[in-house]
Amino acid sequence: MSLVKGFVLTAWGVFALVAVFILNGARVNSTASFPRGLYWKINAPFKKGDLVIFCPPKTPVFAEAKERGYIGAGFCPGGYREMIKKIVATEGDRVTISEKGVAVNGVPIFDSMPSTEDRAGRPMPHYETDCTLKNNQVLLMSDYNPLSFDGRYFGPINSAQIRSVIRPVLTW
Repeated sequence: MSLVKGFVLTAWGVFALVAVFILNGARVNSTASFPRGLYWKINAPFKKGDLVIFCPPKTPVFAEAKERGYIGAGFCPGGYREMIKKIVATEGDRVTISEKGVAVNGVPIFDSMPSTEDRAGRPMPHYETDCTLKNNQVLLMSDYNPLSFDGRYFGPINSAQIRSVIRPVLTW
């Protein structure tokens, strides 16, 4: 067997193996919102405190986030890449988002004050609310990176955007 043929067969084998892993629930996080690494989708109903993977809704704030490089291109509607965040509030929770930060049921979330500018000096989206979440709403944030593009900038989203609960398998 020639070297080229061996390389091509190996490449196809690796591609097939990666495809099998992805089809069975593997996800690679390459962003700084949570530890980089391998995560696995699990078949479980989501609840407050869960790490989830979701498709951003087709809204102007997410279109701008994609344009600025906060989120990547992918296979979600709108051409967005799936995002990983933690559920910090669900139905019935009172959510307050202001320039001081985020609070859920009156309890401030540590290190949640929104940035006024991104790393390029551009103004960050501004979102403020003081509301009680409805039965189809969740607030998603990162408790790992205080610079993450999360609910403090885009507010609550519809829970139908959530694709799955995920768990870290191997992170670095």
